[in-house]
Amino acid sequence: MKHYTSEKLDYDIIIVGGGLVGAGLACALGELSSGDDKLRIAIVEAIPFRDAAQPSYDDRNIALSQASYRIFSTLGLWPDIIKAATPIESIYISNRGHFGAARLHAKDHGVDALGFVAQTRAIGEAFKQRIQNLNNVELICPASITALDINDDHANVTIAQDNHDITLSCALVIGADGAKSKTRELLGIASQQHDHGQTAIVANVTPEKPHNNAAYERFTDSGPLALLPMSEQRCALVYTVWHQQVEEILNLSDEEFLERLSTRFGDRLGRLVKVGKRSSYPLALNKAERTLDKRAVLIGNAAHSLHPVAGQGFNLGVRDIAVLAETINDALKRNLDIGNETSLNTFQQWRRNDQQRIISFTEGLVSIFSNPLASVKLLRNIGLVGVDLLPPVKRLLARQTMGIAGKQPRLARGIPLR
Repeated sequence: MKHYTSEKLDYDIIIVGGGLVGAGLACALGELSSGDDKLRIAIVEAIPFRDAAQPSYDDRNIALSQASYRIFSTLGLWPDIIKAATPIESIYISNRGHFGAARLHAKDHGVDALGFVAQTRAIGEAFKQRIQNLNNVELICPASITALDINDDHANVTIAQDNHDITLSCALVIGADGAKSKTRELLGIASQQHDHGQTAIVANVTPEKPHNNAAYERFTDSGPLALLPMSEQRCALVYTVWHQQVEEILNLSDEEFLERLSTRFGDRLGRLVKVGKRSSYPLALNKAERTLDKRAVLIGNAAHSLHPVAGQGFNLGVRDIAVLAETINDALKRNLDIGNETSLNTFQQWRRNDQQRIISFTEGLVSIFSNPLASVKLLRNIGLVGVDLLPPVKRLLARQTMGIAGKQPRLARGIPLR
């Protein structure tokens, strides 16, 4: 692990945050070059990287859209990710206690899978292995950003490491440091926050019947309940409850929890027979008022963190990666400064439509399916039936779910940047 002692070192790009979005961006940028020289990239990460853990029943998982699959495939990362991923061949959407339902099937939309459920451990390991093979990408870890000084022709990034402050310079700073982004704070960019009053309880469960690669999104009076297909006939659970219910539900025995969950979900997969470790996190919309500053860009949760309904959050960040990598590559091809305002504005304008569309989509679902009014209940039941019966509406929902609505970056179309 590299430790720096000099007062100032130059990079083309400094990525603040080495989580899945920051590391994924480094993989996308790692092969890009200016003339004969590859971009010099630093990743500043506060949490020490751990060696890959052995697979376990409690492995955390994340939903990957069809667009994310295409992006990772084009980058050559998919062969390592698919080893710990399960395809989603169908999605069943229902409203607990009501007649409305909608069904999406991959074969009806010309794809083998609508998306995948992948172990975050496997995704992180694929990124880590790629970064280790890129001699132009340096990991500075553990270290945290403490100050930003941005000038017309470069940015100075001050980091704290081993009780020392070190200043690094670069052409472009990229904040990929999560919903509580220090980069966003140092740039003076405010964020709009909306607490949904809900908490997600996540765990892995095993149902009595095989899941047959189907994902279930069930709307209840406390929010959506999702079961996503995993390997070994497990399912990844996202169970939305009101804040005041969390402590009671986490303190239930496994048997009591499975009984409560079965009551909420129903018997379409038979009894739920096993549950792993339960954890929870509060749900809120957190949206940066802007994603750009001079020589600085925010991506992933630093720019937008969403309610997990429809599993869009991380996938939105993956599309940030693809568009930003393409924008930087285009600037290099035109022999432009990669931190120039015109290129960064192009990135922001391209991403704005997708971000606003997905935020409106997820917030709309949460609002509509949390509304207790009888008239709204009737309308949403009719709406689900309409989705199921009207092919154009179902096609639009499928494209939104797969992340392929709107203008697609080259990586999502299978076209390498190099």
